[in-house]
Amino acid sequence: MTRIAKRLLPHPHLTILLVIVWQFLVNRPTPNSLLFGLFLGLVIPFITQPFWPNRPKLRNWPKVAAYVLVVLWDIVIANIIVARIILFKRNADRHPAWITVPLELKQPEAITVLAGTITMTPGTLSADVSAEGHSLLIHCLDAPDTDAVRDEIKSRYESRLKEIFE
Repeated sequence: MTRIAKRLLPHPHLTILLVIVWQFLVNRPTPNSLLFGLFLGLVIPFITQPFWPNRPKLRNWPKVAAYVLVVLWDIVIANIIVARIILFKRNADRHPAWITVPLELKQPEAITVLAGTITMTPGTLSADVSAEGHSLLIHCLDAPDTDAVRDEIKSRYESRLKEIFE
């Protein structure tokens, strides 16, 4: 990409993502909504360029796709599990818990993706990141074995994100 093209289109993947997301938000794609989505996809990355001094490099696009599929699958399964907990488990039998997950991830973008993934999965919520970025505080709706939840987050999500971002 030439220097001028990089300056005008500083984050091409974000541009494409914004156009696609805009099309999903309008519910009825039209040529006008496509043009407006393209306008947003060009203007937003250009305006926010100073806030991205060291853009992360995604190493392996097939692994990104695999991660997205894993997260989507986990969201579906977690919805079923949470529905069963709410409908059939008595309050006295639930084990809500706060769990601290130590992080091996170093890049802020990777930590943000992990926290967002945990929050999007029903039954869990990322509540805080330590000041140094070394751990996440997570609330679980029902976690009888907190160590198992922590280990699953590290193996299922964090290890994949390390392969993608680092």
